Amino acid sequence: MSFNKIIIVGYLGRDPDMRYTSQNVPVCSFNVATTERKKDGRPGEAGGETTTWFRVTFWREKAELANKYLAKGRQVYVEGRLSTKEWKNRDGVTQTSLEVTGTELHFIDNKSEGGGGSRSESFGRSAMSAPGPASEPDEGSDLNEDDIPF
Repeated sequence: MSFNKIIIVGYLGRDPDMRYTSQNVPVCSFNVATTERKKDGRPGEAGGETTTWFRVTFWREKAELANKYLAKGRQVYVEGRLSTKEWKNRDGVTQTSLEVTGTELHFIDNKSEGGGGSRSESFGRSAMSAPGPASEPDEGSDLNEDDIPF
């Protein structure tokens, strides 16, 4: 048995990017940053910060919700499956990114008009009424990686 699940609580680095596959399936991607503050080992002294960026992708109804309600600076809770992607940049240096296929989405803060205070909205499996997984194409689906426009 194996298991791949990640939980991220962080802030959007830019507005979501909404796209559609050739079969008109919505796909929404955005970057989330988490920051860990460390002490340097000496009592009472602050150390550095480490920021980690994640590329998060939601499919179908959750993609539409993410696109509608999220914006740069918004705090979110995301659950999903983690993978890594490697590529070479223009200088030939290997780069790595952390990719998350989202399965659960919770809006932690309220940045809408007339905001004030905070609230949490959940759009996980229990909040979705559509049958079947809403986070990515089915294994037997006609979709493949070439259908994703990014």
